[in-house]
Amino acid sequence: MKKSYPLAELAQYIDAELVGDPNHHVSAFASLQSAQAHDISFIASPAYARYLATSDAGAVILSHEQAALFAGNKLVVANPYVGYARLTRLFDHSRTEVAGVHPSAVIGEGVMLGENVSIAPHAVVGKGASLGDGVVVGPGTVIGEDTIIGNNTRLMANVTIYHGISIGSDCIIHSGSVIGADGFGFAPNGKEWVKIHQLGSVIIGNRVEIGACSTVDRGALGNTVLDDGVIIDNLVHIAHNVRLGKNCAMAATSAIAGSTTVGENCTFAGGVGVVGHIDIGDNIHFTGMTMVSSSLSEPGSYSSGTPISTTKEWRKNAVRFRQLDAIATRLSRLEKDVKKD
Repeated sequence: MKKSYPLAELAQYIDAELVGDPNHHVSAFASLQSAQAHDISFIASPAYARYLATSDAGAVILSHEQAALFAGNKLVVANPYVGYARLTRLFDHSRTEVAGVHPSAVIGEGVMLGENVSIAPHAVVGKGASLGDGVVVGPGTVIGEDTIIGNNTRLMANVTIYHGISIGSDCIIHSGSVIGADGFGFAPNGKEWVKIHQLGSVIIGNRVEIGACSTVDRGALGNTVLDDGVIIDNLVHIAHNVRLGKNCAMAATSAIAGSTTVGENCTFAGGVGVVGHIDIGDNIHFTGMTMVSSSLSEPGSYSSGTPISTTKEWRKNAVRFRQLDAIATRLSRLEKDVKKD
């Protein structure tokens, strides 16, 4: 059953200035175009300002600059998008877990469970593991031996956490993700690949969120580290001994090869690839499909790749790419000839 909230309570929750009826109740979020009197909406982009005059929303979260454009109830904040993000917590009705261990779950010897832990059907918790207060373990999830999980961390269905992993508090790991599998380590001896057993672990900080079907490999000798506040989308790969600094964000299908260190507050758009054994500084941002092949220290935005074009045009350009070396050589000779003249 949906819960409704008076606007006065919502305004206090996000520290907003309330303009309108403090007793008006809303029970759901909706877009400006579809919202009704029982809905609350928001505007974060000027592109949607044209909908404010005709919206039937019971209230709108907006900025001081946009407040005059809406005649109804409004919650005025400095950053409407952040205000919206904070309020979604109150309207999230997906949580149905109940504290306790389901009879079908398997709990190993010496496991330590905090207060109000919820372990769903067919989950497995290996011996010696430690789960803090309020931890939620989804159906079919496996937690390896001696793994430590901090307070209020949520593991969705069918997550796999290998042995000896450390995960902080208030984290979310979505379905299908694997934390602590072996890194891709093999030594060639001329005839075959000799496996390098991965002896490190994975250390995940607080407030980290990892999307569905992403993988974080354990370190070969030291540890793979995801610092506080890191957010990772679906289908992302973090290789062994990578270190991701605080508040980094990675979009889907991005990947970082082994032993690369990334500073704080960096962002990786979709499909970014990063080679191994390089260092990336703080506040560096990569646009989609960028290939990062060397260390970077200067903050800013970086891009690579070829923009989309018609197939006919792309084929011509592809041929020219292959000719660049020859063209550069000819240009160098021409410059020398000009200087001689």
